[in-house]
Amino acid sequence: MTKSETDTQTAKYNAPALSKGLDILELLASRNTGMKKSEIAKALDRSVSEIFRMLAVLEDRQYVSLDETSETYSLTPRLFEIAHRHPPIRRLTAVAGEVMENLAEELNQSLHLAILHGSDILVIAQTDPPGNNITAVRLGARVPIIMTASGVMLTYKMPAKKRDEIVARIDDRPAHVMEQFDKNIVEALETDFCYSPSAVMQGVVNLSAPIFSYNGDVVAALTIPYIHRLNSTTDADIDKTRTRLSQACQQLSQMIGAGAADGASEG
Repeated sequence: MTKSETDTQTAKYNAPALSKGLDILELLASRNTGMKKSEIAKALDRSVSEIFRMLAVLEDRQYVSLDETSETYSLTPRLFEIAHRHPPIRRLTAVAGEVMENLAEELNQSLHLAILHGSDILVIAQTDPPGNNITAVRLGARVPIIMTASGVMLTYKMPAKKRDEIVARIDDRPAHVMEQFDKNIVEALETDFCYSPSAVMQGVVNLSAPIFSYNGDVVAALTIPYIHRLNSTTDADIDKTRTRLSQACQQLSQMIGAGAADGASEG
């Protein structure tokens, strides 16, 4: 189809109301805090009355919620729920559970599976080992990408300009955190792996590896917040943990699409 044919097709099936609704969702997804309807209208160059009608529908359908105190609108988990009905995320969460449980028991470490959500990682699955001493990340947690090994793996294959645009949306970017993030990106491009001290918990080393789709895109990251327990006879050492984590990610990549293993070996 030529460009002129594409433009004609787009004009023929133009749906202004749908476009406005999607614009609002995409705008709210790019912000760490809620927005007032006047702020949304200004950002989208729309009238407040246009935006108000769209927000009313989106709120009624539970895609956005209104904070009565601050009069700000934010996204609800509705899009998150819908995303899990659709491949490859649906396939990934369906097959990851058993792999994660087996790995957690073998290594005696917690694991979490994360996807990119705006400028954050979003934890979509989490598994703990049988023992009592664990370091876990809450299911559904959102954390800025610069603070996490998962964030490194979810963005290291991106063009630098696109990754910089995502990072720029994060309000708080301490210099030492950015320095470590940039260092981790460089190392990940060489190794397809992230090995980094935790930015929030002393003594924890975050190990993370990517999961690839059928076309070689990074769709998720599997991460272990590795802790060394004194006098433990069940812990795998960090080198074995790193090897087994990489193998698990290669296995999951293969399970969600042909050609994923080839993509995982590149870089």
